[in-house]
Amino acid sequence: MAAGLLQRGFEELMRQYDKHDGGFGSQPKFPTPHRLVFLLRHGEKEGIKAVEHTLEEMRKGGIFDQVGFGFHRYSTDSDWLVPHFEKMLYDQALLAIAYTEAYELTGKVLYRQVAEEILEYVMRDMTVPDGGFYSAEDADSEGEEGLFYIWVAEEMESILGTDHGFVSKRWNISEAGNFRDESTGMLNGKNIPHLLDLPGIEDAKQISAPRQKLFDVREKRIHPLKDTKVLADWNGLMIAAFAKAGRAFGNDEYVQRAAKANAFIESEMRQESGTLWHRWREGDTAVPGQLEDYAFMIFGLLELYETTFEVQYLETALNYNEILASSFIDGKGGGYFMTADDAEQLIVRPKELYDGAIPSGNSVQMLNLLKLARLTGRPELEKQAIETGKAFGGSIDRSPSSFSQALIALQFAAGETVEIVVVGKRDSEDTQQMLEYINRIYKPGKVVLFKDPADADRLAGLAPFTKEQGMVDGKATVYICRNFACEQPINSIGKLKERLK
Repeated sequence: MAAGLLQRGFEELMRQYDKHDGGFGSQPKFPTPHRLVFLLRHGEKEGIKAVEHTLEEMRKGGIFDQVGFGFHRYSTDSDWLVPHFEKMLYDQALLAIAYTEAYELTGKVLYRQVAEEILEYVMRDMTVPDGGFYSAEDADSEGEEGLFYIWVAEEMESILGTDHGFVSKRWNISEAGNFRDESTGMLNGKNIPHLLDLPGIEDAKQISAPRQKLFDVREKRIHPLKDTKVLADWNGLMIAAFAKAGRAFGNDEYVQRAAKANAFIESEMRQESGTLWHRWREGDTAVPGQLEDYAFMIFGLLELYETTFEVQYLETALNYNEILASSFIDGKGGGYFMTADDAEQLIVRPKELYDGAIPSGNSVQMLNLLKLARLTGRPELEKQAIETGKAFGGSIDRSPSSFSQALIALQFAAGETVEIVVVGKRDSEDTQQMLEYINRIYKPGKVVLFKDPADADRLAGLAPFTKEQGMVDGKATVYICRNFACEQPINSIGKLKERLK
């Protein structure tokens, strides 16, 4: 049943895929990165090719801020040229995850570069000094949408001088303008920087200095209004993105950004009872935490745990999961309500699985439960994931492609999963060598635990099946397990490479 549903979801998405411009459907066109991750993990060449095409077309288009980086919310046309200029934190997070995963699968440097550009934008413009992440930047400034991002050729030439010819050719800048006014259909002398072709290494280097000049001038313009709310759910997604990229690229700064953002949520948005506030702004908190707040924070914490192997992140993820189990779960119908049982009473308590521009809390939580079950050896968590899937089974069956994040959870449940336990001294060279190799293997069905003899009891309290696993001959040792049945332990990198490919 699962295999058939996954295949139908794949076929539906491929029918919606725009073979000319990438993406799905015609216009307006939203990035929907969870669809891309589903196709990458599905593993069929046709789907991977569609993902690569889409990622490349988006990076070339006006939907990507060529001067300051980051993605706008959606494209008003089918070829990604004219965006709705608002920038949303969740788009940056989900797209960084998709580009990172594309890099992990293909090894193509372009995808790593784009993920790094997105994260550079978030670090520069969307980060609270104490560590959390702001929600959005508006589309308008001085009463006009996109004004901050648009250029006329004369101004650009006055800034760039002799570099203008190269830049205008690369970014399709012209005196007549490069896009048509929505109301008149006429060119109006305004330009949205975009690429017709992906730049080679030399072109990318050559455009770097002129881009910085333009950025510095643009910074003096009146900026679009920044929405300085910090939302727990979107921060969870951004924590996941920084942690995943930090692990994939070996970038410790990204890992520290994820850890600092989580510390901000802990100190500013978590109550003494352990529950979350949904919203923070300039010291004020409001709105009790909802399903997405807990589910997306668990997602972020699991990525942060598998990057740092700090047990506290796994503990907190399990604590949030307990809150969902006690206050949000639908004991009769399966799945989770969007609000807690002690929240303001509504005529109908909503419950949703549809994955729109943002994945639903139920879909994300399905995968969280499956991963937590594998990390801790607790089968009741897997049972809850199955119950959640069943609760929405009819809806998924009618239109699988509308539930792409739920399909990602189904891929994990139906595919080959492997639990990997690395036992060793955290700072030793052989331990780091083992972990670095495991991180490089693209295997979405893997979960990784790290056991340091100095902290073994704390981990065993969360994952009892690790209690008897130890170092062999005093060396870093890896246990590869499937359904908690473990193969012979490995304590050499050569044997690890033979057994885990």
